[in-house]
Amino acid sequence: MRIQWFPGHMTKALRMMQDQLQQVDCIIYVLDSRAPFSCLNPKFDALTDKKPVLYVLNKCDLVERADLEKWLGYFAKNGKKCIAADSLNGKQRDNIVNILKQLNAAVIEKYRLKGAKKSVRAMVVGVPNTGKSTFINNLCGSKKTVTGNKAGVTRGKQWVSLADGVELLDTPGSLPPAFEDEKRALHLAFIGSVKDDILDTEELAAEMMAYFAHNHTDAFLSRYSIDEMPHDVEERFIAVAKARGFMLSGGRVDYARTARAVIDDFRKQKFGRITLDQPEEI
Repeated sequence: MRIQWFPGHMTKALRMMQDQLQQVDCIIYVLDSRAPFSCLNPKFDALTDKKPVLYVLNKCDLVERADLEKWLGYFAKNGKKCIAADSLNGKQRDNIVNILKQLNAAVIEKYRLKGAKKSVRAMVVGVPNTGKSTFINNLCGSKKTVTGNKAGVTRGKQWVSLADGVELLDTPGSLPPAFEDEKRALHLAFIGSVKDDILDTEELAAEMMAYFAHNHTDAFLSRYSIDEMPHDVEERFIAVAKARGFMLSGGRVDYARTARAVIDDFRKQKFGRITLDQPEEI
């Protein structure tokens, strides 16, 4: 399955980020904990190479703690500051503010010696639907940015201020102009970082079922009360359609409803807390 989605607003977003780079002190790089490696956009390298970076494994409540710890260890091993965050609550607000100040201690001290108080300005970046805007709203304690549980909601830059001398720049989610790794593209499609409207839903569901044929198979079989994983795509669709009551007259499969059900079940954690990427596979 070939996936390609890079609308014009993403080109503008990348250009805007480059233009704003001199106005910020650091980068907050938000990743979806279900696919941390796939969420790393090579186009952001020009940003992260020039500023201190705080990586945030967002939506950490959607994965198992053991998998989360692996990724926290991976970033630490590579000398990168990384924390886990649940985008649905703001309990880590004070911790994140303190980390941002630690990352920018040198510039803060430089201004202090001049008798001035320096506000830390951080640019928040990430691929679509990683929860950037919700993350910011929770840090602020109020809804200051536009949010939505789908790709492509944020279209322009939005500055918001926190107490304690921290300002955040929310930016639109942006994907690579081209995917060199089809597996990473699929994982982003699975978690909703690629706009569903441009995808073939049945083909995406087929790829997702192929994933479950080799990973978390028991969870898939249990969800649909299937004894064993069917060997081919057609049989898998039939098995799920029968389990969910999506059979049409004449014994035909309602492929559209079946495909949508499989995708929704994954995104709603009906198969459990699954991490698609593993550090040892890199």
